[in-house]
Amino acid sequence: IAHASTRAMRTGTFPDDDPLDTRGLAEAAALRGRWAGTAGALLLCSPACCARQTADALGLHVDIDDALRDIDYGNWRGQRLHDLARDLPDELDAWIADPSASPHGGESFEAAMHRVGTWLNGLRQDRDIVAITHAPIVRAAIAHVRRMDSKAAARIDVAPLSCTTLVASPNGWTLSADRNA
Repeated sequence: IAHASTRAMRTGTFPDDDPLDTRGLAEAAALRGRWAGTAGALLLCSPACCARQTADALGLHVDIDDALRDIDYGNWRGQRLHDLARDLPDELDAWIADPSASPHGGESFEAAMHRVGTWLNGLRQDRDIVAITHAPIVRAAIAHVRRMDSKAAARIDVAPLSCTTLVASPNGWTLSADRNA
């Protein structure tokens, strides 16, 4: 489940452990109870404030899993995309064009894909798992499961509170369905 919306998302700002905005909190609260039938499931969550607040609003008692953390945006945390386009256009262009680039001094998308792939491959596959995380991490999980090129993965749109279903099989993971949370 991608966490609910934040002010940073609405203003085109790189996240910096932001809380949910009023709308995001209300939208998540409206879905409370949707996962009431998750008894026996492993409930995991990114350590970020917005992910924890999403879990709380959904009524889920989760364990924190650092592998679900957002990409580390380094020096760009809290910076508006518009300002970076004006002040650091070459660095921003490099980051957009090359998933292995990290001109912000943080984590590249390819590094996040590797982290998420390692996490998925290490999960026990004998029980359901509900994970609340960030759109780039959901995107990385889909890319891993579909064995996608990292550039192609950038074209996956992951909306706030969207739910992506991955199913374990003897041959690895498969993408079962995308639906709104």
